[in-house]
Amino acid sequence: MFDKKIDVNAPIHELISARWSGRAYDSDKILSRSEIISLLEAARWAPSCSGIQPWRFIVCDKSSNENSWRIALECLSPGNQDWAKNAPLLLLSCADTMGQKNNINRWGEHDTGAASENLSLQATALGLMVHQMGGFSVEKAINHFNIPERYIPMAMISVGYQLAEDKIPENMREREYSDRTRNSLDINFFEGTWNEPCLLYTSDAADEGLGVDLGGRRI
Repeated sequence: MFDKKIDVNAPIHELISARWSGRAYDSDKILSRSEIISLLEAARWAPSCSGIQPWRFIVCDKSSNENSWRIALECLSPGNQDWAKNAPLLLLSCADTMGQKNNINRWGEHDTGAASENLSLQATALGLMVHQMGGFSVEKAINHFNIPERYIPMAMISVGYQLAEDKIPENMREREYSDRTRNSLDINFFEGTWNEPCLLYTSDAADEGLGVDLGGRRI
């Protein structure tokens, strides 16, 4: 995959910085069964509350089960279908809403997200591109895949190899080459209490008791 630089306030692992949600898939490259199992193993070893592993993934591999892959594709919104049709693998992540004692598990969706991120990072390590989509019909997915009522379809996930840069269609180039951006840390991360911007540096003796907030001011 081509490199899309990001701005960070401190070093992060290259698997995290390299992961991004592209759309230009190479339809001629399929995934091996070994690669698919590697992705699932990464998801399997995600953390979960009480270790109950509430995630379920429906694997729709075009090369081995084109019918299930086509059903998954049809669940997507038209805009997502336009490019996801070139991805050889579609996965549907689902979260169990119930705990081990049939009690409500309010952490199921959180833990399913963790499993999906594990899968995404493993894909990056394998040179694959992942795009998680909320733009799909939950009703269609439930009906077509016979999903029990206790499970919530969370995201449709496309996986595949990125199309060579010189082959990316003109109508996709602007979107594929757009800058990767995120909110600054102070918007989403708080120090000690709500809405108190997180500090880039905490105070210490060498700094004579001074710290620096995200605006660069001494405090």
